[in-house]
Amino acid sequence: MANHQPIAAEPPIPEELWDLMARIGPRWGSDVGGNVRRMVEAYSEVLKASPKDGVAVTRDVAYGRHSRQRFDVFQPEGTGPGPYPALLFVHGGAFVEGHRNRTDEIYSNVLYFFARRGVVGVNIGYRLADDSSYPAASSDIASVVDWVRENAAEWRIDAARIYLMGHSAGGAHAASYAYDRRIHGDAGHGLAGLVIVSGRVRADNLPENPNARKVEAYYGTDPRRLDDCSPVSHVDANSPRTFIAFSEFENPLIDVYCLELAYRLAQARRKAPPVYFLKRHNHTSAIAHFNTSETALGEAILEFIHGR
Repeated sequence: MANHQPIAAEPPIPEELWDLMARIGPRWGSDVGGNVRRMVEAYSEVLKASPKDGVAVTRDVAYGRHSRQRFDVFQPEGTGPGPYPALLFVHGGAFVEGHRNRTDEIYSNVLYFFARRGVVGVNIGYRLADDSSYPAASSDIASVVDWVRENAAEWRIDAARIYLMGHSAGGAHAASYAYDRRIHGDAGHGLAGLVIVSGRVRADNLPENPNARKVEAYYGTDPRRLDDCSPVSHVDANSPRTFIAFSEFENPLIDVYCLELAYRLAQARRKAPPVYFLKRHNHTSAIAHFNTSETALGEAILEFIHGR
């Protein structure tokens, strides 16, 4: 195992931001878009003070011809020769929007957190529903997983310890790749584990879902197709080890679907997966708080990666 250098202190979440989260949390679902923007803006300011030392970043690695088929690699420095486990991160955006670098700080904060602790991070861009429908995003993930496998030695990655992590719509795309054999193919998913943070792992266009039209833009409207395309519909005994996290104040139904995923995995694998509940957090802060001084979720994911 690598000998890690001392980790520099991450900035605390300011009390005024906790207060804002407490005010908007109970009414999160009434203005999802506006609340997401508020969190992105607030956390981007906090994360400017986050340490980024000890990480070498290689940006805009192309894995396809589409402009969104790019990723960034975050490599640990000064933590030993490797090889390291790798964490491939898939951002959210309600299927029709989003970018791996939504701001200068988000979502690179996730990869900095893990790279500073000895995990190679890969921040994945993928095609969106403005011009590509299901299963384009999960197929893009398949391409990146293949790329990482093939180039593992060059990037000091342990090919037997490749983990995939997705947030929100990114959680849906990641889980479809990991669970659905039609997407990952006969060769298998090639993952040591999957991390789902606030993932919409069931495709739905219910009235309760304020992003229903965006779901339809990617999956269509046929109820049978929505069920068939849902990651939870493809869980079986061979599904990869999975870590599931969701927040107290979620986009409507996401907490329900995360718990459905936990139940289906427990039934199929005959062992309950680890489930982490982020008290006081909302759908966006669940991912935006990485690389602040609140490290509990990140440390739990590291324990999952290291098999503890």
